[in-house]
Amino acid sequence: MKMVRETLESIPVVRPEPTPEEPQGMCMDKGYDYDEVRDIVNEFGFTAHIRSRGEEMKALKRNARTKARRWVVERTHSWMNRFRGILIRWSKKPENYVAMLHFAFAIITYRCAGLTG
Repeated sequence: MKMVRETLESIPVVRPEPTPEEPQGMCMDKGYDYDEVRDIVNEFGFTAHIRSRGEEMKALKRNARTKARRWVVERTHSWMNRFRGILIRWSKKPENYVAMLHFAFAIITYRCAGLTG
């Protein structure tokens, strides 16, 4: 929540200007459910799509068969935690740690592609 402005200012990709006909959305989780965050997102020209606190629990209570959705980033972090060299940083050199991250992402991508039969 505290780094929203810095994060939006550091977007390296040049994006087209939003228009009323084609607005650009910004999906965020409940950790960003603050008026200050909404103002900053609007200042940068995005339409904020922020889940309010408690909204997901209310939806789950209405329909007990529905599972809570897990965000892509959280799922990927869970997959990365299965690699001990990333979870517990043994390497002292940053180059070795970055190489381990690349190796782990390559294995995750290979497994998700379904090439292992």
